[in-house]
Amino acid sequence: MAEVLVVTGAGGMGMAIARRLGPGRRVLLADYAETVLERAVQQLQAEGYDVHGRQTDVSDAAAVRSLADAAAELGTFRILVHTAGVSPVQAPPERVIAVDVVGTALVLDEFLRLAGPGSVAVCVASMAGAMATLPPEAEHLLATTPTAELAGLPLLDPARLDRGAAYSIAKRANQLRVQWASLQWGRKGGRVVSVSPGIISTPMGQEELSGPSGPMMRAMIAASGTGRVGTPDDIAAAVEFLVSPAASFITGTDLLVDGGAVAGVRFARAREEQRMVGDD
Repeated sequence: MAEVLVVTGAGGMGMAIARRLGPGRRVLLADYAETVLERAVQQLQAEGYDVHGRQTDVSDAAAVRSLADAAAELGTFRILVHTAGVSPVQAPPERVIAVDVVGTALVLDEFLRLAGPGSVAVCVASMAGAMATLPPEAEHLLATTPTAELAGLPLLDPARLDRGAAYSIAKRANQLRVQWASLQWGRKGGRVVSVSPGIISTPMGQEELSGPSGPMMRAMIAASGTGRVGTPDDIAAAVEFLVSPAASFITGTDLLVDGGAVAGVRFARAREEQRMVGDD
């Protein structure tokens, strides 16, 4: 039977990943927006890919279950790359929690039943998760709370969160959920990892750069080790490695692919203090 690659999210990263991993596999591409999905499927089919589209709201348990069923019908499930999500510019806190937190948990739950030896799930989180500071007990709850109860956690109450905080907590939740899910997937011979992109030149990334956080994001790029914005191919290359046999000992962890932006933020104050000392 044909190997099946499932990609949720038909945006810049999802398309780059589908192109890089799709040759020789059946690709099941999912997205919330039907017009975006139809355009992406047509484009990939015109380029020679064996691709099938499925309109899916990842925050809807029945829709995610249907997506997993469709993957099983297409062949032997091999790879899931979950890029679907919303950013602070795109959605209010309640939708960020529903899509980015609960949606990721639903996808990991439903595809667990298809997992087998050699299967891999990669969830796209964000460098925002690496910058979230939460107490250990909160992190434990985000990792282990049953999916049906996740949205009811007080720390995920949208009324207590602004858009930026909701997004940071959501992406930290993704990183933690991957750690927990890796144990269940491992018992079936599968692996689960997350990738945390930095500022990437996708339509979503461009929206954020044009929004209220744009000046801060540009300052982060300038202070980073690479000094540049990332590309969808940067993320696709990282995902390609993580799903390959070369990464067979990597599971339950996060790969930060941010061009050094987090390091730049973390040590910016120390550099400034050193500069001031030098000026003295």
